[in-house]
Amino acid sequence: MITDPNIERYMYDLLPARDEVLTEIEAYAAEHKIPIIGPAVGRLLAALVLTTRAKRIFELGSAIGYSTIWLARAAGPQAEVHYSDGSADNAERARDYFNRAGVASRIHVHVGDALTELAAEPGTFDLVFNDVDKDGYPAVLDAVPDRIKSGGLFVTDNTLWHGSVLEPREQSDHAVCLFNQRLFASPHFFVTQVPIRDGVSIGVRL
Repeated sequence: MITDPNIERYMYDLLPARDEVLTEIEAYAAEHKIPIIGPAVGRLLAALVLTTRAKRIFELGSAIGYSTIWLARAAGPQAEVHYSDGSADNAERARDYFNRAGVASRIHVHVGDALTELAAEPGTFDLVFNDVDKDGYPAVLDAVPDRIKSGGLFVTDNTLWHGSVLEPREQSDHAVCLFNQRLFASPHFFVTQVPIRDGVSIGVRL
């Protein structure tokens, strides 16, 4: 764990209960070992959307749609939120959750390579959320700067990667380390990193 387990437990105990759909997704993800951002990071994403009034959002790597629901609810009924995942099964399950959560009309579902799907969409976005396979993080950083409006946000999950950034061994560890170094050195973003759950980096597009 990134933070002291007692502090982590305290933080999570403070969180309000989620509704039926989010609670079901959390249980399904735990049972089937599907990584999701969890409620603490979900609330952070929602706070960023509410603060910036982001309406056009692209999510790179959306799994079963847990984070997508947090983003779509915070962005409101006029939002345009793009879900993307390489698994058709994940997308099918996510669609069901979107319908039940009452946000399906504001979500565009893409099945396939996340960066390919992003490239096919015109224009810029208010917020891009990056949660693809970790080996792909450096490629995401190459692709996104021109796709985010000035003042928009580039948010990335897992940037402390279970602490493996301290002693990288696997290819994914090195990819996250490289991404972090390049992100903080990027002339395109003002970046901060939050040690919540598995680490979240937030870059403001300059």
